[in-house]
Amino acid sequence: MREAWAEYARLRKDQVAEFHLLSREVGVNGSIVTVALANPIEEPLLQSMMTDLVSYLRNRLSNNSIKVESVMQEAEVKRMAYTNKEKFDLLVEKNPILAELKERFGLDPDF
Repeated sequence: MREAWAEYARLRKDQVAEFHLLSREVGVNGSIVTVALANPIEEPLLQSMMTDLVSYLRNRLSNNSIKVESVMQEAEVKRMAYTNKEKFDLLVEKNPILAELKERFGLDPDF
């Protein structure tokens, strides 16, 4: 299944966005293929090539029960620290002993 998927991706190499979407790792559970999408913009792209993709996979694998589904994958949001206080709080999350040192020595992270 994964080999047939990779072959189809190579056929779409001239379409950069489609090739990028098809080059991702897919999940296979029986005859259901799951594609993880990084953002909602990719859904229409996948839907536009879905008919051709499913037909190719069904013909290549001689299996008419193959279905392709999309799943929105939650991206980890990285929090940016801009102020000195935010930077200090981020460091305290990584190393809680810094909060104790701040109190013990009477330090001010905003100074």
